[in-house]
Amino acid sequence: MLTGGKNLSLKTLIVWVVMAITTSALVVTSSISLINQITNYKNELIQQVIIYAEIISNNAISSLEFDDDLIEEENLQILKAATFIEAVHIYRVVEGQNPTYFTSYNRPDQARTPPMWKHIEDFKTPVQTDNKFEFIKPIKLDDKIIGYVYLRVSADILNQLISSSIVTNFAALLIILIICYLLTLRLQKTLANPIINLATLVQRISRQRDYKGRAESTNIKELDILGSAFNDMLDRTQHYLKERDFAEQEQRKLHASLEEKVQLRTVALKAANQELIETLEKLHQFQRQMVQNEKMASLGDMVAGVAHEVNTPIGLGVTASTMMLDRLNHIESEFEAKTLKASTLSKFISEGQENLSIIYRNLNRAAELISSFKQVAVDQSSESNRVFAFAQLLDEILMSMRPKLKKYKHVISVHCPNDLYIETKAGPINQIIMNLVMNSIIHGFEFMDEGKIDIYIDLVSENKIKIRYVDNGKGIPEPLRKRIFDPFVTTKRGQGGSGLGMHLVYNLITQALNGSITITSEVDKGVEFTILFPVRIIDPKTLAKGS
Repeated sequence: MLTGGKNLSLKTLIVWVVMAITTSALVVTSSISLINQITNYKNELIQQVIIYAEIISNNAISSLEFDDDLIEEENLQILKAATFIEAVHIYRVVEGQNPTYFTSYNRPDQARTPPMWKHIEDFKTPVQTDNKFEFIKPIKLDDKIIGYVYLRVSADILNQLISSSIVTNFAALLIILIICYLLTLRLQKTLANPIINLATLVQRISRQRDYKGRAESTNIKELDILGSAFNDMLDRTQHYLKERDFAEQEQRKLHASLEEKVQLRTVALKAANQELIETLEKLHQFQRQMVQNEKMASLGDMVAGVAHEVNTPIGLGVTASTMMLDRLNHIESEFEAKTLKASTLSKFISEGQENLSIIYRNLNRAAELISSFKQVAVDQSSESNRVFAFAQLLDEILMSMRPKLKKYKHVISVHCPNDLYIETKAGPINQIIMNLVMNSIIHGFEFMDEGKIDIYIDLVSENKIKIRYVDNGKGIPEPLRKRIFDPFVTTKRGQGGSGLGMHLVYNLITQALNGSITITSEVDKGVEFTILFPVRIIDPKTLAKGS
């Protein structure tokens, strides 16, 4: 399609293409032929100039030798028969001097030509200047230059030959183009008419949707193939339309029953969807209950551990106080019998101090354990913010876990500034650290006697804390690492593992602390958890003033 928006007809296209190709070919060939003819004419004229110069120079040898310029002038008059020669000069050469004028010939209708011996070097070969050719040839006698012949001829005959060749070529080109145009019209009719008939048939079928028409055969093999293919397409189209009409009838029959089936299935789908929603809600409730049970189980384990840990110092205190009471009764009986000795009293005082010291140390240790447990238990059961020193909180958490940790040789190192005071929820942090430590002990340090845990606490901005938890355990394989925070994912299924520990950690960080957690781990290269959550930084000086 042309840029103007008009479509070219096939007839016009055939004429334009054939005529354009023919014209281009003829113009190229004619141009090459004309150039060759002009070159040949020019070469022939140059050759004649050289021949005439050769003849004149040979005839002038004797005249130059005997210094007879009159005879040479008469000899040059013969050149009147060669009308294209305009001027001839003969110059004598005397050794040691410049060439001198000897004689000349000028065509009667031409002005006298000035001496040209100064241009000997310029016209050593025939040179065309304006509308003439000029040539200077040396006259030699026994290989010695005795003179020069200057010859100037007109290029009019060359121009006439060129003009004649151009006219002849143009006439031939025009005649050939006319013949080509007539043949193109003939070809146009032969090619275009069958195509136009086929196009008319296509238009009629497209507008009227009457597929009964068929393309006629032609004398052109390719068009016959196209027409046959088009007729086959019409046959298939008719067959397809019949099948479509039959299918539409069947579809209309099925459509009535389909609506009823859709309504029935829609009702059934709504009922199934409602049942699925109820089941999903029950599952969420069960999951929340399991997470709460996990928290309570963790707290219960801590209570049992602390109770066992507190039992030892209290037992030692009771033993020491009982011994002290026995000694006191013995002293009292001797005092009443007035048999009390100074050595006995001194020994009683010494033993009393030792027993009181034992009682104090063990009661103080029990008080510390109970205080730590009380604070951790309060934190775990409380969802409100409080101000605390981060390092002290971690010490309390690890102290409350000491009953479990003392069975292992694992080393836990805390890297936290002592003057870092923050305000946030301490309970989720307690639960997070406990779960991470127990996860390392149960899973990461399995089959390891001495593991290492490092907990790094950094202030990454004015209101954000980063906890980096690193252990050197056996690591987590990639398939499990991708699902580590999903509920009920555990490698200890059937061995006491619920699979809710890391899910609880994720929920506490993302929901309770409004933070984020990422994991980096490779098999046999340990694990690293990075936890970020917002807090409010408290200046220790403010706390000191408040107290």
